[in-house]
Amino acid sequence: MSGKDKATIIVFSDDIDKVLAAFNIATGAAAMGMDVSIFFTFWGLNVVRKERSAKSPREFLKKTFGIVNRGGASRLKLSKFHMGGIGTWMMKILMKKSMMLSVKEMIGIAHSLGVTMIACTTSMEFMGVDKEDIIDEVTRFAGVATYLAMARESKINLFI
Repeated sequence: MSGKDKATIIVFSDDIDKVLAAFNIATGAAAMGMDVSIFFTFWGLNVVRKERSAKSPREFLKKTFGIVNRGGASRLKLSKFHMGGIGTWMMKILMKKSMMLSVKEMIGIAHSLGVTMIACTTSMEFMGVDKEDIIDEVTRFAGVATYLAMARESKINLFI
């Protein structure tokens, strides 16, 4: 135990606006000196998936699911007003004009601040995602018991 205050965040969604909020909170808490962990599960795994999969799953359903559900931080969509991609495109332009960091940049900042990023192994198995498909900034692969143990010790626990 480090003796620092702890915060845990579950990222269940792959909506760009929700993911940006999660990383904004995580990096803010880490900058305040807290131990921060982000647990990516289900659709949240898309945030930490590489743009190109290392290999394709053998099972037909997992392979088909992987084709439809492509990952990568630059492919995330808005939760509202996506409008076939126009809303997300407009949002990214506004983010650039406002000098707001992209999700990829936020992942790098979080990593440099020591935020622990964990990929849910149960979701990975279910969705046909291998460790090789996950970005290098993710340093742990674990199940819900690991997350619950961390959440039990945390002062802040968020579900996004």
